[in-house]
Amino acid sequence: MKTFCTASAVIEAGAGAALMGFPSAAVKLLLGSPLDSAPAIALGRVAGAALFALGIACWLARGDAQSRAARGLVAAMLFYNLTAVAVFLFAGLGAKLVGVALWPAAMLHAAMAVWCITSLLKSR
Repeated sequence: MKTFCTASAVIEAGAGAALMGFPSAAVKLLLGSPLDSAPAIALGRVAGAALFALGIACWLARGDAQSRAARGLVAAMLFYNLTAVAVFLFAGLGAKLVGVALWPAAMLHAAMAVWCITSLLKSR
């Protein structure tokens, strides 16, 4: 679980920083369309802060990977990764919102979800 928490920390903190600093550009990479209103940009920044917070939590949990709290964090990350895959699939296939990073991001989140499951099963 230590490697998973470390990788998640880096990925989520990076994505969070991108959304906080450049929300419109980050969304354009994912969905092919920039954010076009002040409320959307504010919400993008809040989402970025949430991702950055997940990164911090994963970073701090990496040294205590066998604790119940770390397993809870990985379970939460499983939910997040599965939800991200669903949202990206709907965006790309349903709403036809496709940026250059959409499918790589969907595949990354799917792989991270599998890694979550594997980590949780090993920690039993």
